[in-house]
Amino acid sequence: MSTIIDNFIAPPCYDEIEILYQDEHLVLINKPSGLLSLSGKNPQNLDSVHHRLVKIFPGCTLIHRLDFGTSGLMVIARNKTINAALCQQFSQRTVTKVYSALLCGHLENDEGVIDAAIAKDPALFPLMSICEIHGKPARSRYRVVERFYKGLDDGTRLPLTRVELTPETGRTHQLRIHCQHLGHPILGCDLYGGLLLPGTEKTPRLMLHASELDFVHPVSGEWVKARNASPF
Repeated sequence: MSTIIDNFIAPPCYDEIEILYQDEHLVLINKPSGLLSLSGKNPQNLDSVHHRLVKIFPGCTLIHRLDFGTSGLMVIARNKTINAALCQQFSQRTVTKVYSALLCGHLENDEGVIDAAIAKDPALFPLMSICEIHGKPARSRYRVVERFYKGLDDGTRLPLTRVELTPETGRTHQLRIHCQHLGHPILGCDLYGGLLLPGTEKTPRLMLHASELDFVHPVSGEWVKARNASPF
């Protein structure tokens, strides 16, 4: 059995967490790119969404996570009862999440579905892999918003596609590995090919942003439809 060794040390994140909404039950935030959702085991990875917010909202807990490089909407529970109610919505897949992303290259189809099981492989850590035999079912939908070219300093033009991504399941690295599987990795993705095309190697961040989050408020029973525009 392989032993997982995690040598990742997160560089300092100087960007603030933006609190978009709060009440006595929950908090909605905009997470900056480059901030861990939860503190790591390594003491150098103490800074995180939870580490910062628990100082403001004692007893708060995370319902879901965003990858280190992903920015955007997260909902935080302020007590155990709310945590349980929101976790149930996530596990029953009644929560809608939509992400904005820039993909390398121009997608052929305007929309589609990526259905590819994802597996953990300790030998490849931290990478996940597509594996229909050992993987857990994973499904994502995509819709093209625009295809364009980004001019580079050397005069060449980098083809990019802006998409909306909707994960129907919630596997680790799902959108990142599914886009790579599609043949169009997310720009800036160091793990799944988003820095390999000429002109992409200096991309400042992972171009993935959680832009929409819809769920039912556990106390009021009303739909919360959170929106946060992509910064790229």
